[in-house]
Amino acid sequence: TVNNPVSWMFLSLSIIIGAFSHYIRSLRSILLIEPLNYKVRKSMSFYSVMVCYLANLALPRLGEVLRCTFLQRYENVPFQKTLGTVVTERAFDVVCWLLMLVVAIWLNTSVLSHLVVDKESGLSLGAWMEQKGMSIISNYFLYILGACVILFALLIYFTRNWWGKIPFFVKVKNIVLGVWQGLVSIKDLKRPWLFLLYTFLLWFFYFLGVYICFFAFDYLRDLGPVPAYSVLVFGAIGYMVAQGGLGAYPLIVAGILVLYGIDYNAALAAGWIGWSAQSVMIIIFGLAALILAPFSKRNTQNASMPKE
Repeated sequence: TVNNPVSWMFLSLSIIIGAFSHYIRSLRSILLIEPLNYKVRKSMSFYSVMVCYLANLALPRLGEVLRCTFLQRYENVPFQKTLGTVVTERAFDVVCWLLMLVVAIWLNTSVLSHLVVDKESGLSLGAWMEQKGMSIISNYFLYILGACVILFALLIYFTRNWWGKIPFFVKVKNIVLGVWQGLVSIKDLKRPWLFLLYTFLLWFFYFLGVYICFFAFDYLRDLGPVPAYSVLVFGAIGYMVAQGGLGAYPLIVAGILVLYGIDYNAALAAGWIGWSAQSVMIIIFGLAALILAPFSKRNTQNASMPKE
């Protein structure tokens, strides 16, 4: 379906924008590490992000571990503290995505509310979501699980003087404290408005990359920004449920585009091409990061920082 120079131009531009969005993420991650009094170079932060995405194409969540290991090796930032900032970063992104999901559902209310999810009963998506919401609220298992978590936390708190004297638990405590310091680093941001700006730019370039990709296909060019926004938000689910979004992302994209009157096979092809383009970009930049990083000098400034 991408068979002319103009289409390749838009597809290439989408890839470049995708790479730039990852660079914005690397700049934002530096802001989370700053409150811990560690200095991370922009180049190494970007390398770590690309290595993270590259590893996640192979094994889910492996990238987050390698990202922390990468920064510990080249920037002398303790693994547990970096892990805390990465978890905070992911949690913040999930909150942003949930807010964007609410907007996406609102923008597509008329389409989604009448979408039939069960042909036999004629159940619409709106009615199905209402049923699921009521079943979650009335699920007593969730309340029991929550109570158990609270009781376990209280048990740990009241017995802290006992297990705090055992060497093994002392090491575990130091690791947990390091992760916690990384988790709460967001409250001590030295430049919070810059963090918010990077977050906005991150999601804006994610959206722009998807929207520009639409112009690579004759049958998507006239759809407008709302379908592109919907593809971005709902397509993210594909990366959450499948390794690197493989298979799931193109299917979700096809499902969304069908709602806007696009032929399923054409929509599926666009989904696969878009996913392939971004995956190739991650592989190229990820491998480049692995090759270039060893040629950079180690960060000796952080080496003098006290380690737990």
